[in-house]
Amino acid sequence: MTDLGQYKAKSGTFVPVWTLEIQTLPEDTDRILDEVMKVHPLSFGRYQRNASITAVAKETAQPEAGSTTTTHVDTFSAGGTETYPMVELKISIERDLQVLEKVMDAILHVHHYEEPVIFLREDWASRAAYDPKSDNPNRWWNNGRGLPERIE
Repeated sequence: MTDLGQYKAKSGTFVPVWTLEIQTLPEDTDRILDEVMKVHPLSFGRYQRNASITAVAKETAQPEAGSTTTTHVDTFSAGGTETYPMVELKISIERDLQVLEKVMDAILHVHHYEEPVIFLREDWASRAAYDPKSDNPNRWWNNGRGLPERIE
């Protein structure tokens, strides 16, 4: 693979990060982000609490005997299929094991599952050559459209 540490474009650079992709209930994303923010700022350039959340999808599983589902749901039979709504919450952190440990502990503390589905990837994240006064006509403050409508 190309060493992106040597990448030198005028537009910016790339930095090594870990991306965590967390499957969770749609209503739990803010709770997870709030807990992670207690141990990490989730910075991306000059912005904090950066994350992406997918549209609602479905997750499915077949709990085995002795699982939490079969232990706590009297009407559930081991091996039966269960399907629930879920989103994928994606965050990135620097590649530092101590940071990863703190972030994972925060996530696992507030996640609704005892065995949450979390994927960890080694990625490279862009960092722009930051200029908040850029006259580039494509930037939101110059393009006549401004920022998109806020969801919340």
